[in-house]
Amino acid sequence: MDKRIGVVGIVIEDIKKSAEVNAILHAFSHLIIGRMGIPYKERDISVISLLIDGTSDEVSSLTGKLGKISGVQVKSALTKV
Repeated sequence: MDKRIGVVGIVIEDIKKSAEVNAILHAFSHLIIGRMGIPYKERDISVISLLIDGTSDEVSSLTGKLGKISGVQVKSALTKV
């Protein structure tokens, strides 16, 4: 299967879920090229952006696990490169 480059945007609305999000990201660290996390204290949320390199199935697995966490929103965009 072809690998793709992409971005994943994660919004953590329930800050108590941060440890769960980080555990999943650690499990998928082999896909992550870069990561930027910003706490947005005025709105009591955190935003994480990931640059990833993996197959569609791998990225779907990552975003699916993150999307199952209540209080966490996730979106991804992939391109072939």
